[in-house]
Amino acid sequence: MITLLLPVLCVLRALSSSAPVADLPEQRPIGATLTATCSVSPELGLDVGALYWTLNGRRLPGDTYRVLSTTALSVSLAQLNGSRQQSGDNLVCHDNEGHILAGSCIYVGMPPEKPVNLTCWSRNTKDLTCQWAPGGLGETFLRTKYTLKYKLRWYGREKQCEDYNLGKPYSCYIPRDLALFTPYEIWVEASNRLGAANSDVITLDILDVVTTDPPSDVHVSRVGELEDQLSVRWGAPPALKDFLFQAKYQIRYRLEDSTEWKVVDDVGNQTSCRLAGLKAGTVYFVQVRCNPVGIYGSRKAGIWSDWSNPTAASTPQSGEHARTPHSPAPPWGGGSVFPLWSTRPFSNGQLVQT
Repeated sequence: MITLLLPVLCVLRALSSSAPVADLPEQRPIGATLTATCSVSPELGLDVGALYWTLNGRRLPGDTYRVLSTTALSVSLAQLNGSRQQSGDNLVCHDNEGHILAGSCIYVGMPPEKPVNLTCWSRNTKDLTCQWAPGGLGETFLRTKYTLKYKLRWYGREKQCEDYNLGKPYSCYIPRDLALFTPYEIWVEASNRLGAANSDVITLDILDVVTTDPPSDVHVSRVGELEDQLSVRWGAPPALKDFLFQAKYQIRYRLEDSTEWKVVDDVGNQTSCRLAGLKAGTVYFVQVRCNPVGIYGSRKAGIWSDWSNPTAASTPQSGEHARTPHSPAPPWGGGSVFPLWSTRPFSNGQLVQT
């Protein structure tokens, strides 16, 4: 339920020891009417008919006021909307000279809904990164704090992730001190002044969510004088050299003047292959990525790494003798980004076992 919270009563300035008081209700649903009362001591000799109210520095119209007595003036705000600023709205009572008599920080918003889509991955078993999405529409109109919590499933105390990525909201990074072969329970708590909500708890073993660095030392070269083929070779991820696992690889390639990638899915665990059925005299860009499947017997599908940096090579011209073994891709000026992939074939390219 969307509600109004008025937990902070802050007398901003008092004209005497008998401080004026802004009497405000605790909660109201959004869209309802809020009535606040400014009461002053008779000792101040103030004419309450000359008092006025401001909301976030803007004077409220006189038709919203009501003189309750010689010492009390109320204001009514109809059809409350969400707070315009997450730090709360300032409702203030002034005397006829503009001096602040009393005021309060009011908060109009809604409690958070439970976060959703919590997913986590570990790079080379050394760390853990988790990300999630806010529940519902995501907008509470209030400052909402998200806390990633985790604990070993059967023992151990609850811990909180501390490294939140300010450049990427709704994510947190745990850099060290993670146990292997033991499942974790992980969840996210969302909280603000109106309440709190927890995401569903996910249970995972670090070995089941491992991703790795892109394959290294990717080389693309001509295959002798064959005009329609290129040879691709790469190295296994060095960070996992001491782990028992069965790697899977994917290759994608595209024409120099195209943004459409063709993906080769059936490379398996080999670290070399040939691309066949290519156009003669054409430059191709090639990338490789790795999925570290079954680390120490894990039965999970694994998580694909990022693609390697693109490497370029050209097929021989028709009748041309092979002369250039391989060449690195030129630098990508301006941070250009190509589409992740396209499975639409072109140039009749195919994979040849080597």
